[in-house]
Amino acid sequence: MRIGSFPASQSAIKTMFPGFAKIVEERIRKAQQKGVFSNLPGSGKPIELDDDRHVSEDLRLAHKILKNADCLPPEIELKKEIERTEELLDGMEDTAEKYRALKKLNFLIMKLNSISSKSIEFEVPQQYSASLVERFERGNKNKV
Repeated sequence: MRIGSFPASQSAIKTMFPGFAKIVEERIRKAQQKGVFSNLPGSGKPIELDDDRHVSEDLRLAHKILKNADCLPPEIELKKEIERTEELLDGMEDTAEKYRALKKLNFLIMKLNSISSKSIEFEVPQQYSASLVERFERGNKNKV
């Protein structure tokens, strides 16, 4: 526990708030006797702590709040949107609809590549193969 910007030990809390510690301990003891703490979700299992060592200490609280609010970084949101668009594209039959979805997919990929700070070797390739296959299929049908 922290008081202000200093870590507080139990002895410091007891000296600063002498009656407070007794009240808290008494309430915890009464709750234990009533069985409030038995059958809690995750009881008997190890606590899973988030591994946030890679996040600087001053940003950890902000990251935790954003994570709990299901807010994702723009790059991750774009990747999810690309996945959803690819899934939709796989199930489409209408050529005009497929063309619009493919156009959207390429735009999302271009946007992802532009905001990403990765090297060009790691960029996501745009999806032109489906449209080329369709054009070849249409060309073969017209010749037959």
